[in-house]
This record gives sequence, C-alpha cells and structure tokens, in this order.
Amino acid sequence: MTSTELEALQVEIWSDIACPWCFIGKARFAVALEQFDRRDRVEVIWRSYQLSPETPVGARERELDALVRLKGMSPDQVTGMFEHVAGIAAADGLKIDFDTAVAANTFDAHRLVHVAREQGLADEMLAALFVAHFTEGRVVDDPTVLAELADAVGMVGAAEALAGDTGAAEVRADLAAARELQVTGVPFFVAGRRIAVSGAQPVDVFLQLLDQGFADAE
Repeated sequence: MTSTELEALQVEIWSDIACPWCFIGKARFAVALEQFDRRDRVEVIWRSYQLSPETPVGARERELDALVRLKGMSPDQVTGMFEHVAGIAAADGLKIDFDTAVAANTFDAHRLVHVAREQGLADEMLAALFVAHFTEGRVVDDPTVLAELADAVGMVGAAEALAGDTGAAEVRADLAAARELQVTGVPFFVAGRRIAVSGAQPVDVFLQLLDQGFADAE
C-alpha cells in the first residue's frame, strides 16, 4: 500500500425496513460490492431512516390500506404501484408480496440493526427484516417477531435489548444525520461522507460510486 492509498472506504447507507426500494437497493449494492476489486477495503454502515415515523406500533394495518389512507390514492392506484415495484424486485431475485405486507413502525427494528452491528451481524439482520416484512408478511414492530428474527441470524441478547432502549440513541443520531445531510428519500448511499447516490440505482452506478469514493479520498 502506498502512502496515498486509502485503507478503508466507509459507505453509509440510510434505509428503512418498510421501503421496498431499500430492499432492492441493498441487493443491487451487494452485487456491486461483490464485483468490486477492493471490496475487502469497503466498510458498509447501515443507517436508520423512517419514512412513516407516525405509524402506530402494533396497528397491524395492511400496507395497501395504510398507503391509501396516508397518500390519498385509490386502492387500484396503490395496487398498480405495488405490482410495478414487485416486478422490478423479481428481476433482482427478490420476492415482494404486498398482499400480505403489514405496515409497521420501524424504530425498534432499526434499534435491532444497531445492536446487531456490535456483533458483526448488521447486514444479516437487515436482510432478515426485509424478507420478514416484504416476503413473509410478518409484523416487524412486534417484539416477539423481532427477537425470533434476531435469534435466527445468531444474535444474542436481542430480547433484553428490545425490552429496554438499547440502540435508541443511535437510531436518533442516524435520523439527525439524515436531516443534516438533507436526505429526503431512501435508500441513500454516501461514500466517505463526500459522494452520494440516491435510490436503488443499477449495479454500474454503485460501482462508480465505489471507484469515485476511493479516488476522491486518495
């Protein structure tokens, strides 16, 4: 390594478990990272974002009904939008079943990702949350469901963390950082706090982000 080479590039990704584009963006970024020749020098940090922080915990409202109510759209309009997104996800090898998806407050799920990060399992925990929410129709603001998902990825102490406020300060810090960076939509990718890309971009765009992140830092 020369004196000008960057030891590691930090890529922060703001996302929400209730965001289908974040699910898709995570998958595409993973493909880009796998193709990237310096992937062992990339540190990925998952940051919290809430698209609907006002969603009541435990309401168990269908995603379709929640969007109709919140967006003022007709059920047919929402269904058409869902079908479009699900089709895009399928092309990336992901299954999204909006018929069973349940609207949820994602604050505690984000807390769980922060706890998982301390155990080196943030990526696995987030992946499990996405699948639970979008594919399996599980209620991701139910503490029992969250603890079960955490156990499945090998986390320890999840139930105890959820019973308290572990990770809450970290989630709030992520939300504050998003406001400071003027993040208005997710997924939002930031390389080295200098170069940003918004949205579930094609793999080539993420490869460019990684290349430019290293070039800019070095």
